Amino acid sequence: MGLGAKDGSSELQGFQPGAQVTTDRLIKDLPNYDAVFHIGDLSYANGFLAQWDHFTAQIEPVASKVPYMVASGNHERTYMDTGGFYNGNDSHGECGVPAETYFYVPAPAHRGKFWYAADYGIFRFCVGDTEHDWRPGTEQHAFLDACFAGADRKHQPWLVFLAHRPLGYSSNDFYAQEGSFAEPMGRALQPLWQRHRVDLAVYGHVHNYERMCPVYENTCTVKGKDRQSSYAGAMGGTIHVVAGTGGARLRSYAGGAWPQWSVARNESFGYVKLAASDHSSMRFEFIHSDDGAVHDAFTITRDYKDIMACAVDSCAPHTLAN
Repeated sequence: MGLGAKDGSSELQGFQPGAQVTTDRLIKDLPNYDAVFHIGDLSYANGFLAQWDHFTAQIEPVASKVPYMVASGNHERTYMDTGGFYNGNDSHGECGVPAETYFYVPAPAHRGKFWYAADYGIFRFCVGDTEHDWRPGTEQHAFLDACFAGADRKHQPWLVFLAHRPLGYSSNDFYAQEGSFAEPMGRALQPLWQRHRVDLAVYGHVHNYERMCPVYENTCTVKGKDRQSSYAGAMGGTIHVVAGTGGARLRSYAGGAWPQWSVARNESFGYVKLAASDHSSMRFEFIHSDDGAVHDAFTITRDYKDIMACAVDSCAPHTLAN
């Protein structure tokens, strides 16, 4: 999201034109929300501590009233040869220190490893840290396996994975050029999503909005009109969403034909809203920051017994045509 200028002036390089608009929308609609998850690239302070002070003042009307949960992004953590998964100058030397100091997360190891579980009502959120290795055999992979497995689906039927960089699917131009359509090696978590029946995965990093159908190994597991607005019963795959539209300058999609798993796109500032009042239905909405209108939505309906009764070996995805 980043820092917005309340007086209308330009912040550094004009990189976060939608940040204040998004913040204002959250403040206005806050009575409708129980918690806010900001999944990485928080302030874009780039090593200037004063920017962090301005950013925390900006979100204070939100963070002082509801839980404001964060994830680690490349602009908080990534720096050359400091033990992260990536090298680069994205954090301009911050190395995660301000983010880890300003924001508490219930990390099971220590504050430098920003992966954790957060339970709220009938939701379980497993938050990953894409700036540290997530592949099989790592500490984070073991944690995520345990986090997904630890959800009591009778009482927490909705299981959501959150992480900064897209580890599933994205039609962003640079991912398409790489031929990966996601963070390289990202889908190393796919067996976990499938085994534990993860309903939804939401990412930032890419500055646009894109929703995928329930997908497994590049193939939609539902067909026809069911790909668009409603999913009933066991989906056979996880819905992946890129929602990097909190305020930073928007980016384009890859040219050419849409991949068959991409069902909705929107180049506007906004955020996603999840709502569930019972075990049988969850509503997802993409809300525009400027007017609060819903510009994409779908509903998942099912009996939690679809999850409870599904033995691991019998949960293979359906083989369906588009």
